[in-house]
Amino acid sequence: MTSPRPLAVLVKGWPRLSETFIAQELVALEEAGHGMEIWSLRHPTDTATHPLHDRLQAPVNYLPEYLHDTPGRVLRGWLTAARLPGFAAARRAWQADYARDRTRNRIRRFGQACVLAAELPAGIRGLYAHFMHTPSSVARYAAIMRGLPWAFSAHAKDIWTSPDWEKREKLTGASHGAVFGATCTAFGAEHLRGLADDPARVDLVYHGLDMQRFPPPPDRPVRGAGAPFRMLSVGRLVEKKGFDRLIEAFALLPGDLDWHWDHIGGGGDKAALAARSGALAISHRITWHGARTQPEVIEAMRRADLFVLPSRIAADGDRDGLPNVLMEAASQKLPILSTPVSAIPEFIEDGVHGFLSDDAPEALAQAMTQMAADPAVTAALADAAWHRLRREFRMEPGIARLSARLHALCGDEG
Repeated sequence: MTSPRPLAVLVKGWPRLSETFIAQELVALEEAGHGMEIWSLRHPTDTATHPLHDRLQAPVNYLPEYLHDTPGRVLRGWLTAARLPGFAAARRAWQADYARDRTRNRIRRFGQACVLAAELPAGIRGLYAHFMHTPSSVARYAAIMRGLPWAFSAHAKDIWTSPDWEKREKLTGASHGAVFGATCTAFGAEHLRGLADDPARVDLVYHGLDMQRFPPPPDRPVRGAGAPFRMLSVGRLVEKKGFDRLIEAFALLPGDLDWHWDHIGGGGDKAALAARSGALAISHRITWHGARTQPEVIEAMRRADLFVLPSRIAADGDRDGLPNVLMEAASQKLPILSTPVSAIPEFIEDGVHGFLSDDAPEALAQAMTQMAADPAVTAALADAAWHRLRREFRMEPGIARLSARLHALCGDEG
């Protein structure tokens, strides 16, 4: 008897507040008729969940995050996997990877793959991994062991911080690569197609936004002269988000501008950023909210006057793709200030749907001052972004494309 859930979905962690795009996609695929089960490489660290997480009906399984924590389970997985017809080929693939990446993480990936291959139900017909780095490695090794096809979805950090040799391995049929890879930006798709043995192996699938999950935008009266200017950012406190330079920019704003900045998101850089804002004597104008649920994020967007996301390329090459929070801000007609990094210009055309600034503090300060001083023009940009979102960046076309490919992966007609 075949499993009612033929698709195994690998994720790095479940649930995660910072990855609403994954939850949105999986809920939409499930509602489109895909039977799936989730295999997470990590246990959750967030104490809250989004309503989207609660809508997913798929069972969730957790692989051993660290092999030494569950030695009995890992040993059973190894012994079972070693009897599978594809184990020798998977071990050779792993050995070739380990020769170029002699890390404990690479060892852990193979151990997790053994447990996954041993514990997958017999009716599973395909594996699908979110993120091209660690989850895809586990999926690839396990798929070889079980003789199953696999696919991945690539996003941002996983593309730009993975070595080219590893991406080529995962995009080449002769090395047990993915049947297909989906990525959410044209910028990323072009890069991956250049590494694939067949460019058709890579699909451009924008996440888009499920507009049914968002309220209509609020009526936004034009802000009067001298009224408080409320700015909002949503994103992890990490280098690629550019919040360090934004703090410096705030200190350059004109003295007669009554501004306040709210930040939503976790991340390890908060202490340093808070200390810097104190040194610049602007901490009284900043509120750090930490991670929040999506309804709380949307409510904050409805109260704000400007959404700011000064993305940049981090020292290790990490960068944003097309952050979903930009589309979420547009859904509430919240004006947007960002930077022309990676795929952001695929949604925001400078001067048409928002402003794209250089990420230097002086440039950011000038852009914020300009947007505060001309609320009518700023509102017109937000209106244009809202119309573009509804016209070109809805969720449904991408889900339809991805659904068809996953049905084919699992060997059915959908």
